[in-house]
Amino acid sequence: MNAREQEYRELFMAEALEYYDGMGRHLSVLERSPTDVPALNELFRLMHNLKSNARAMGHAAIGEVAHSLETIFGLIREQQRAFAGALVPVVFTGLDELGTMIRAVGASQPLPDAAVLLENLARVARGEEPVQPAAAVPTAPDTPSEEDTRKLELSDLVYIQVRKLDKLLNLVGELVIDRDRLLTLAEEIGHPALQATARHLFRISDDLQYSVMDVRLVGVGVLLNKFPRVVRDVAAAEGKEAELTLSGQDVQIDRNVLQMITDGLLHLVRNGVSHGLETPDQREAAGKPRVGQLRLSALTERDDVLIEVADDGPGIDTEAVRRKAVERGLTTAALAAGLDEQAVWAFLFEPGFSTAAQVTDISGRGVGLDVVKRALDSLGGQLRISSVRGQGTSFTLVLPTSIAVKGALLVELDGRPYAVPLLHTDTVLALRPEEFSVAAGLLLAHVQGQAVPVVPLRDLLHAEGSEPLPTADKTQLHGPQQVLVVNYNNRRLGLLVDQFIRQQSIVIKPLSKPLDTIDLFGGVTLLGSGQVCLVLDVPALTRLFVARRA
Repeated sequence: MNAREQEYRELFMAEALEYYDGMGRHLSVLERSPTDVPALNELFRLMHNLKSNARAMGHAAIGEVAHSLETIFGLIREQQRAFAGALVPVVFTGLDELGTMIRAVGASQPLPDAAVLLENLARVARGEEPVQPAAAVPTAPDTPSEEDTRKLELSDLVYIQVRKLDKLLNLVGELVIDRDRLLTLAEEIGHPALQATARHLFRISDDLQYSVMDVRLVGVGVLLNKFPRVVRDVAAAEGKEAELTLSGQDVQIDRNVLQMITDGLLHLVRNGVSHGLETPDQREAAGKPRVGQLRLSALTERDDVLIEVADDGPGIDTEAVRRKAVERGLTTAALAAGLDEQAVWAFLFEPGFSTAAQVTDISGRGVGLDVVKRALDSLGGQLRISSVRGQGTSFTLVLPTSIAVKGALLVELDGRPYAVPLLHTDTVLALRPEEFSVAAGLLLAHVQGQAVPVVPLRDLLHAEGSEPLPTADKTQLHGPQQVLVVNYNNRRLGLLVDQFIRQQSIVIKPLSKPLDTIDLFGGVTLLGSGQVCLVLDVPALTRLFVARRA
């Protein structure tokens, strides 16, 4: 059994034992008050949940017993049977047998034969007398004994409120900051014993940090598995036929990250059916199957989690988006004409932007994809778009596994350090002045065959009001220039900095009032030296650059 299967078994055991305990309590209530409706409703619910979970895990025998008991409680609730007479001991025996079966699963032992019990449950459900129980069979050494149906057991798992984990992780973050400071001081003092202790503290706190982060991880399947119904409902409302394929439900991600992208992912999936797929007749005319295909998948890439929504529809009409962006005043016709596909597609995520020909319950109101961008911005995530006309479109959310501790690149400007989240860093370059070019007053660097605009970070941080940024002048550059290329919303931007310091993990704290109103900074962190370091907000810097160059 691999680690993932073991985790699922433990989760099943935790829930099954919880259901079993709840059934025992409510059955005792029902014995005292045979018509107690809340107790009947709860027994019916618990049996139904246990049946579903058992069948999903492949424990068919548990599922059959739970189903039979669920049927009986349904009959009692509908007043077709009474909780009295021979039915009572059979139901109690059924509950005891369920407990034995659940414990057998936990001990990796074979489940006892429930044939006689199932027959008795079926008979009392029909209003008949139960059959006599079979003669006792000697208990095999590896089978749970009667001494085992009388033990009181507790689950090996406990349920913890997310807010408690959040508080614990914040405390660990504080510990990490002080740990880095202590390690720096130990290196400066140079005392061997102090250095050894500091390094030991570093290892322990590192393990503690990742252990707490691991506790917060959940499988993305808890969210992805909710979307088949969404696709079905949207397709029905739009008069379309769609089939959803899920994959990667076992990929692990921080629960808070998953919560924050829920609305954005919902809009992407709805948009994938509404905008991404043609009607059945249109698909047939294009030589495609009548049923459109939508794929929702998750996978890991280094320290990130990628969630992709892909369709096999007509693809993005780039020229329609370009025209709409000019109509909306988001750009000028002259500037729009020079934008590549990725830059044009970025307009799809502007608030209120829509290319729908008519307004429906699903699309056309200009509400939706901007929700995706806001969620990604708050997480420090990225969006990748790929589209081929006539073949389909895919949107990929690039998400951090955790939002508590982030990788960052430390850069220096005017003797002051700044942190740039790694999720938005593309590459770092050292370029000579002659390797730059200038076009339309803009400094350009050629990166992987693409002309990337470059601006001194100093100009962005010192920008005031609505004045345009200074015109680029190559003659002002002397010696090798350090360029950090960042990427946001498929837009690359080069930032000139004094030097690169190092890459490290940081704990980001929010800025206090009134500094929290400054858009260019996403928070603050403390370095090992105790120095305060501002965290740059790459989306805000990119938006500022675009606004000042328009």
